[in-house]
Amino acid sequence: MKRRYAMGSFLAGAAAARAGDEMSGPALLLAGYAVGGSATEASALLAGITVSAAVGGPLLGALLDRSPRPGRLLARALALYGTGLVLILLSLGRLPLELTVLIAVFTGLLGPALSGGWTAQLPRVVPRERMPRANALDAMTFSLASLVGPALAGALAHLLGAPAAVVASAALIAFALPAAWTLPMGRDQDQDRDRDRDRDKTPPAASLTADLAAGIRAITRTRPLARATLASVVSCTGLGMLITCTPLLGERAFGSAAEGTLLLTCTAVSALAANAVLARRPRTIAPDTIIWSSTLLLAVALVLSATGHPALVVAAALTAGVGEGPQLAALLAIRHRESPERLRSQVFTTGASLKITGFALGAAVAGPLATHSLPTALLTAAGVQLVAALSFHVFRAGSC
Repeated sequence: MKRRYAMGSFLAGAAAARAGDEMSGPALLLAGYAVGGSATEASALLAGITVSAAVGGPLLGALLDRSPRPGRLLARALALYGTGLVLILLSLGRLPLELTVLIAVFTGLLGPALSGGWTAQLPRVVPRERMPRANALDAMTFSLASLVGPALAGALAHLLGAPAAVVASAALIAFALPAAWTLPMGRDQDQDRDRDRDRDKTPPAASLTADLAAGIRAITRTRPLARATLASVVSCTGLGMLITCTPLLGERAFGSAAEGTLLLTCTAVSALAANAVLARRPRTIAPDTIIWSSTLLLAVALVLSATGHPALVVAAALTAGVGEGPQLAALLAIRHRESPERLRSQVFTTGASLKITGFALGAAVAGPLATHSLPTALLTAAGVQLVAALSFHVFRAGSC
């Protein structure tokens, strides 16, 4: 009963925190535009809170790994992230834009706590034999958050104003604090520690810098982990291109850029359904197989979307979800399986940071491409997905 309750608490906290995170981006965009009256100011806030995650992820992960009570450190990180969102809101229109963006940058350092930092604690909550199903359920919270978060941000901004959406995103993150604070502090079972000692013969790191270096080595020198990380980052670059194209795609296929958000809803629903099926039969397909095959599904979805035909565009959105949802679940499963226990949090948060960076790069590249030719941008993104599948097969640990 205790374990069952702990898993329910874990999932509820993860869903709330991630929904708040998914709300925060659109809410900040809307608040920045409403207060500053400038799309440039709004995008600067979003860029500030996103770009620093690449730096904050590895550091936060290393601190979680070194902490005897990682749940309490995670709760503090969530509290600071939520506080940062409120400070950004309070500074809008009252402080120079540069200072507001600086607050966003410092807030973004803690962003990986809501994704990789939380998921890394899952082995503390469920026994080893229940990990496959628990991992699929955890992945579902990402899809649920991506479905609920932006929609809730838009609805609140429409009804109560953009600042209310920012406050609500911070409140959702705060709702997750008790679940994080009460996370078990026990380590994994002895067999996991023995496995990690066999894999990682280096002595425990004596400094934070040494821990950071050890985390990078764990990612690059463990072949299954390295190739899954590389493939997922490249695939996420393609997803960044797709999402950037959705307003233009909605306008071309349905006559309205706003319809592009409905396509993202279709993708989120499809991803949630696919992971629900995976949670019922978690051992049907090996995670490594899902990683590379999911990129092929995403490539097919992008090719379909490039046609611009309304029916094919909807089919593309649904196909993208079938690829994206299980890919995330498979990636998390590989990280749990391959990460050294003493470096697990760092592997998860560093991986999350790399994916955020890949997503941002894809979004930056897709903008000019889509302006010139939408089909070209979408077909380029499909090519990126094929590169992701290829990289999974050709990657060798010795090449790092």
